[in-house]
Formats: sequence, C-alpha cells, structure tokens
Amino acid sequence: MLIVGDEPLVAEYGELVSAFGYEITSPESIKSLKSSAKKVSVALELSNLDLNAKRKNLETLDKALPESTLILTSSVNISVLEQSQWIRRKHRLVGTAALPTLTRNSVVEVSPTVFTSESAIDVARKFFISLKKEIAIVQDRVGMVLPRILCQIINEAMFAVQQDVALPKDIDIAMRLGMNYPSGPIEWGERIGFKQVTAVLAALHADLGEERYRICPLLKEIAATGKFWG
Repeated sequence: MLIVGDEPLVAEYGELVSAFGYEITSPESIKSLKSSAKKVSVALELSNLDLNAKRKNLETLDKALPESTLILTSSVNISVLEQSQWIRRKHRLVGTAALPTLTRNSVVEVSPTVFTSESAIDVARKFFISLKKEIAIVQDRVGMVLPRILCQIINEAMFAVQQDVALPKDIDIAMRLGMNYPSGPIEWGERIGFKQVTAVLAALHADLGEERYRICPLLKEIAATGKFWG
C-alpha cells in the first residue's frame, strides 16, 4: 500500500499498517509512482494542512494507480465530494477522519460520496477490519464527527485560557476528572498538533459560517508560532 500526506499522519498510519503485515510501497517521489503502482492495493492520502499539495497528490494517484485501487483520503477539512472533482475515477474515493493520534481509537469514520461504488466501500471496510477497527459510515461533511467535536472543545478550552478562566493544566484536570476524558482538551490539542486543529476549525467556519467555529486568537498564535504562553 501507499501512504502520502502530512508527515505525522504518514508515520502514524505507516506504523499501524506495518504492525498488521502490510507492505508499504515507498517510491522516491509520488511522481515516480507508475513504476510501482501495480503493487498498491490501497492508497492513503493524508494531507490536511496544504490543500494544493493534497490535490496534486490525488491527481497523481488517480492517474498512476489501477482503476480498482481504493484511495482513502483524509476529509476533515474538505469534503470528499469536493475532492472527487479533482480526479477522473471518482468511484474509488472514500473519505476518512484522519488526525494525528486518532489511529489509537477502535472506531474509524468512513465517508463515501454519491460517486463511491459499493465495491470501494467494501474494500475500505475490509481494510479497516484487518487493522482491528470498527467502521462508522458518516455523512460527507467537513469535520466529519469526532474531529469536528474534538477541535471545537479544544478551541473553547483555549478561549478559557485566554480569558483567564483557569490555567491550562487545571482545565485539563477538570475535563479528565469531570468528564472522564482520556486527555484534557489542551493536552489533546498538543498531541494532535495545533496547526491540524486550526485547519479543521477554519474549514468548518468557512463552510458553515457559524460563530462557534471562530478560532480563538490564542490558538491561532500558538499554531503559527509553536509557542504556548497560556
């Protein structure tokens, strides 16, 4: 199989699939894919931060891979339907909710479009089952389910820090103990990567135009600078 996209996600998914015996095809560059395309049974495109790069990757994958090869694409900040307009073989494109750390979850969100074939959905289902994951078929919407809710919680926690409601460590403790979260929201944001979080929130705000998805200025600053002064 082939995995391309944002480095944290590529490494994370690479480790996951390798643990279950999948051989990862690694061409020197995606442009040289044609020489090894026949070896690829499933391709993952995991770009969230650069949509221009994502489009180029999908266009290249679509041209190089056999028509029957499934392409799983991260669709947390752009719908699968919009991505399908970039390629010719729309039937083999299936969306998934890919954010760093979410491979640890037992459930994987999968989103088809009106163009997606039943056979592509079946291949996606069997692929994730082989990774010991359960499948949740969700509507093709920006943010999907968990990324939308999780990033919104992280954003609200950042507003609380910015407004001096509580210190970051106290917010994390309160949410871990009070809501039984596995991690506090700010701690979770650090693990996912604040750039990834802002990418999801920006896409939701642009798509829906709702105030609740407005990115906290502190979160924007941290994503841009990598420095957390809260």
